[in-house]
Amino acid sequence: MTPTARFSALGLAALLLLSACSDELGAPENAAANAAAKPEVHADEHADDDEHGGGEHGDEHGEEETEAPRWDAAKLADAGIRIEALQRQSMSESLRAPGEVVDNAYGTTLITPRVEALVVKRHAKLGDDVAAGAPLVTLSSVEVAGAQATLRLAEQEWSRVQALGREAVSGRRYSEAQIAVEQARATAKAYGLSGQQRSAADGEFTLSAPHAGRLTQDNFVIGERIEPGHALFRLVDESVVWVDAKLPAEQAHRVEVGSMADVVLGDVRVKGKVVQRAHHTSETTRNAKVRLEVPNEGDRLHGGDFVEVYLQAGEAGAATLALPTAALVQLEGDTVAFRQDAEDRLTAVPVRTGAVIGDHTVILEGLNEGDRVVVEGAYVLKAQQLKAQLGEGHAH
Repeated sequence: MTPTARFSALGLAALLLLSACSDELGAPENAAANAAAKPEVHADEHADDDEHGGGEHGDEHGEEETEAPRWDAAKLADAGIRIEALQRQSMSESLRAPGEVVDNAYGTTLITPRVEALVVKRHAKLGDDVAAGAPLVTLSSVEVAGAQATLRLAEQEWSRVQALGREAVSGRRYSEAQIAVEQARATAKAYGLSGQQRSAADGEFTLSAPHAGRLTQDNFVIGERIEPGHALFRLVDESVVWVDAKLPAEQAHRVEVGSMADVVLGDVRVKGKVVQRAHHTSETTRNAKVRLEVPNEGDRLHGGDFVEVYLQAGEAGAATLALPTAALVQLEGDTVAFRQDAEDRLTAVPVRTGAVIGDHTVILEGLNEGDRVVVEGAYVLKAQQLKAQLGEGHAH
């Protein structure tokens, strides 16, 4: 290599070395400049976010939880919600059975003539509520006319004999007159004649109500000839009715005569008492009949109504806390009841439940005696909570 070429190569190498050194020395300055510039960009971005409300996440975390609404008496009534103080009660197993309302046979009378007669006049009609002694129907009979005449003559003779006295008439005549009047009165009574109907001998007599009640059957027309024993009216005292419940024989035997039961017809719920347990099992259904006597205040039950009957099976156990099963709902995997606080708010409270007895469930944990809890309308509150949760889900 010539001296000139060697010098050129050495010069090029020196220039490259100087260039590399200058790059290394300038790098810190560039890094510092970049570092200073970058915070300014991020600060602007965050300032931008703040101007727009912090973005979606800022909105989400900035919201405050909404308080549960207060429920006054009017709102509770409108929503069909009923609240009661939780009390201990003795629980016994309840048997549910279909039942039918039937007329109380001990308070039912068939109004019938005791002699062949013709219907002359009607004093009452089907469905009427009548008082004891009220006139129902007037009849006319030839036989009754004869009985009235015989009675009238016998009473006149007896009055004359009594006026003469035992000293003026023979003992035989005195006895015959007495027996004749007693026999005539007995015949009139057998025909159903009252004291006022015995004086006239026109053959007409009126059948009256032997007790208060409602006329549930009316089976005649004016001018009809009626045979003895033909039922003109059916008079029923509906203040007390019977309910016949049908249960499998093995269950019917567990129901004690004298025990109390609930009878349900729609929204009507009344108490009754078991008065009879049949000793016969149906060959076709294998069911046995249990009869209840039920006070019918307000005339809410009528013969032929189909009802649900809840009977006690065995003796009641120790008193315990219990709620209607319908008052307990499933919410987020827990069984909950709704409790009212001092500010009239209703809060879902998880509970631990025990045995289900009839239409009630025993409460083991979660509630205390005296707590005011929802016993009707729990599903309304559950629906509102689920609706609120769905609303929160859409906000995300």
